[in-house]
Amino acid sequence: MYIDLSYLIFMLPAILLSMWAQFSVRSAYSKYSKIANSRGLTGEDAARAVLTANNVSGVKFEHINGTMTDHFSPTENTIRLSDGVQTNRSVAAVCIAAHEAGHAVQHAEGYVPNKIRSGVIPVANITSRLSMPMIILGFLISDSLVWLGIIAYSIAVLVYIVTLPVEFDASRRALKTIKQTGILSEEEFKGAKKVLTAAAMTYVASALTALVQFLRLLLIVSGRRRNR
Repeated sequence: MYIDLSYLIFMLPAILLSMWAQFSVRSAYSKYSKIANSRGLTGEDAARAVLTANNVSGVKFEHINGTMTDHFSPTENTIRLSDGVQTNRSVAAVCIAAHEAGHAVQHAEGYVPNKIRSGVIPVANITSRLSMPMIILGFLISDSLVWLGIIAYSIAVLVYIVTLPVEFDASRRALKTIKQTGILSEEEFKGAKKVLTAAAMTYVASALTALVQFLRLLLIVSGRRRNR
């Protein structure tokens, strides 16, 4: 079996960061999903409190199946919360729901990075699927097709990069409101911060992985041209 050691060496930092980030978020979520908040608020209660504190109205709430599938849909102005968050009274449920409310606040205020991400995602969904087939075919047919594939992949990389300030800002807004309104106690707030920080690192890991893969593709294509 052939193993591309150069690929493993090149990608190793991103792989290790991704593994650590996934372990951290699961560990933090597992711990704080078992600790009830002292005010007895559900995840949805907390999300509504964040919206109210930021003078945002008209946001709908819906239930969604699964674990950690919670998200805000800007096109529908809807926050969807999972079983473990919507009616759950844990510290983890509160901070996750508050984070999604943070996205709703971004949307209401017209936060620019969020607008950029929303505009690029539909294009990136298409180009990310086409990029690798284009690059592989390009190696057999034409360098122009290879570069076209790399450009297509770069759009997907852009989404990962723009996602970082969007996610960090949503957590910042959530934690700021939680602290100002006293949704959680001081000790519970520390736990919420750990959960959201761990979750944010998964986005950092994804962005790094996509960026490193993009740079590796550039090096492969550049080396191919030099060897001709």
